[in-house]
Amino acid sequence: MQQLIDIFLHLDVHLAELVSRYGTWVYGMLTAIVFAETGLVVTPFLPGDSLLFAAGALAATGALDLRLLFVLLAGAAILGNTVNYSIGRFVGPRVFHADASHRFLNKQHLERAHAFFEKYGGMAVVLTRFVPIVRTFVPFVAGAGAMRYSTFALYNIAGGLLWVGICLGAGYLFGNVPVIKNNFSLVALGIVAVSMIPMVVEWVKHKRKGQRP
Repeated sequence: MQQLIDIFLHLDVHLAELVSRYGTWVYGMLTAIVFAETGLVVTPFLPGDSLLFAAGALAATGALDLRLLFVLLAGAAILGNTVNYSIGRFVGPRVFHADASHRFLNKQHLERAHAFFEKYGGMAVVLTRFVPIVRTFVPFVAGAGAMRYSTFALYNIAGGLLWVGICLGAGYLFGNVPVIKNNFSLVALGIVAVSMIPMVVEWVKHKRKGQRP
C-alpha cells in the first residue's frame, strides 16, 4: 500500500524513470492503465487524472509524443467505458436485484453512481469522467439501466475526448512550471480533491434532504 501511495504522489518521477527504462513500451503501459481504470469495475483505485497530467508534463519535455498520447489514451478511455457498459448490460440487473453483497463490487459505489446517473442521465457519462471512482461505475450503471447504446456511445466519445484532452493539455502547459513540478505530490492531491467536488456536493444535498422534516 505504501508503495502504491508513493507511485501516485510521485507519478512524474516514476513515469520519467519508466520512459528512460522501457522507452516506447510506456505508451502501452499508460494505455493499459487508462483502459483498466475506466473499463473494469474492480480497478477504480488506479490513477486517472493525475496520470494523464503527469504524462502531459512529460510530453512537454519531449520524452513522449503528445499527439500519440492523446490518440492512444482517448481510445483507451472510450473503449474502456464501452467494455464497462457491456459488462453492466450483461450482469448489472442481477447485481442490483441481489440482496447479498458482492465480493468484487462495492455496492455503495454502485448506488452512488446510480443516483448520479438518475439525476444527470447521459450527461453523467461525461461529467463523471472527472470524478475518481464514480467514473468507473457509471458506464456499468448505464449498461445495467439499459441505456440505448447509440446514446451512450455519443456521450462516451465526447467525455473521453474531453477528459483526456483537458488533463493531458493541463499537464503539457503547466506540468513543468517550477512551482508545480517541485510540488507535484500536492498537485496530485489537489487534482483528486477538485475531481471529488461534484460527488461531495451530491452527498451534501442528499444529507440535507434526509434531514428535512
